[in-house]
Amino acid sequence: MLSIKSKKIFLGLCIVVPFFIYCVYYYSNMVKNAPYRYADFESVVYVYGTPDEMVNKYDSKTRIFQYLDKRDSLNIDTLKLNKDDLLYIHRKAQELGFWNLDDDMTGPAAKTGDTSQVVPRYYLELNYKDKSKKVTIDQDFAGNERMREAAKSIFDEVQRIIAQAHAR
Repeated sequence: MLSIKSKKIFLGLCIVVPFFIYCVYYYSNMVKNAPYRYADFESVVYVYGTPDEMVNKYDSKTRIFQYLDKRDSLNIDTLKLNKDDLLYIHRKAQELGFWNLDDDMTGPAAKTGDTSQVVPRYYLELNYKDKSKKVTIDQDFAGNERMREAAKSIFDEVQRIIAQAHAR
């Protein structure tokens, strides 16, 4: 006969150990099969301007940075983001929930086809081996405020990283 203490230990091992093994198995597969992993990260495409003239562009794959300066002259430069910059963008996108944003966050002027208003538009594309996430947002987007703030934050961070890399 087993003592009461031995029965409790046996029962605990029969429940806790399989549960622990299951958790390790389940979550390790989730992490391994995550849709957006830094190991699969390939490039960033960032475009901004007015909807009919999106001339400010950066593509980390081609390293071409095209922008208008203060005198409205178009400059084309090569700009390389280092691995730390790309890792920072990936982690910031993860932190701010970039993957949960709507693909189209354009404002009311874009949806009605009104071309009389000139509203800045931003486009960000994060490319991975198997997937990519593309978000377009207008400055006058009137949707969910939390989504707008998250999108604005990630766009500001990408622009800041590009500006720092350009200053180097």
